[in-house]
Amino acid sequence: MRKLEFKMERPGLLQEGQEITVTEGVLPSNYYYTIDPSLAMSANIPFRYRLKSKSGKVVGIVENPRGFYVTVEFDEEEVDYK
Repeated sequence: MRKLEFKMERPGLLQEGQEITVTEGVLPSNYYYTIDPSLAMSANIPFRYRLKSKSGKVVGIVENPRGFYVTVEFDEEEVDYK
């Protein structure tokens, strides 16, 4: 399973266990993903680590001083791009 972290600006928009879909955005050298309908956004992902799945499941939500972070699990092979 591949896990991807998304930044959420306000609490309560998503819950653990919730099924989500993502929309892919393209930058000159990266992709980014948005949980529909614009609930949270991923960091930039290099082209070679493009997400193949367009749906996943929320497995964690963490609040820290910088905001709310949502971890989503996708049904594909884990990659290490950091």
